[in-house]
Amino acid sequence: MSMIKSYVRTASSSWRNQAPAFRVMRLWLGITWIYAGWDKASDSGFLTPGSDTYIGTQLSGFSTQSPVGFAFEKLIEHASFVGGFVILSEFAIGLATLLWVAPRLAAFGGFLMSLGLWLADTFNVSPYFLASNTAYAVLWLSYLLLLIGNGKRKVLTMSLERRSVLRVGITGALAVAFAGAGKFFAKAAPATSDVAAGKGTKIIKLASIKVGGVHNFVAGNGAPSVLFRTKKGVFAYSAICTHQGCTVSYSASSKTLKCPCHQAEFDPNKSGQVVNGPAETPLGKVKVAVKGAWVILA
Repeated sequence: MSMIKSYVRTASSSWRNQAPAFRVMRLWLGITWIYAGWDKASDSGFLTPGSDTYIGTQLSGFSTQSPVGFAFEKLIEHASFVGGFVILSEFAIGLATLLWVAPRLAAFGGFLMSLGLWLADTFNVSPYFLASNTAYAVLWLSYLLLLIGNGKRKVLTMSLERRSVLRVGITGALAVAFAGAGKFFAKAAPATSDVAAGKGTKIIKLASIKVGGVHNFVAGNGAPSVLFRTKKGVFAYSAICTHQGCTVSYSASSKTLKCPCHQAEFDPNKSGQVVNGPAETPLGKVKVAVKGAWVILA
């Protein structure tokens, strides 16, 4: 009980002793990171392969757009683990910021996370000030520098005293509890998804893809996708394997979409159905249509 009182007392004291501008930064960053964790924890599709919001879909999109895409390719196979880590990290950083637990370490973690999201998702946004991740990276960095400047030491340090370790442990337990609460309130996610984001976006000129041809593109939600043209028309699928989220590619020899991670195969001429495991569900369909001289997202 005395530990809990000390925990609350330290957090309260930290708020009283800080300047108003410092409190605003701390409040905004802490609440935003907790909300980000809650948004993912309460979304049952975030850890569900085949869902529109599945973390594996996002990682696959990052691997095709990010300047460090090779790093995300390594993470796709462990997408669910990555997703769980992100949820807990966001809760832990947000709670630690609000409750004044290892504040410098929390600020450094927030900065790294914002920097990573910028490289992953908004690196190509132009002009740069339209990307919120860059603003958050600068805000976390400014907050971190203020914390370092207010301390006696100009380095990132963390006390390993028993009291400090217990405070970190309590914050970690709270992060897990928040994640569990989010899952309790989550709604059921569909087993598979049809990619419909970016309706009306031009993909390729119809004349540029021959009958029997294949074209890789990125759907409106950032998911890598594959377009096919046959004598009957055009159709497309998400290129994200429904097993563990790796990116499939078309094999002209077998006329199937193959996953390089665990050798799953899908038949594009039979609604993306599985023809070879371990995947159990078909690829998500991407709605496309021909409008004038262009193939577009429908």
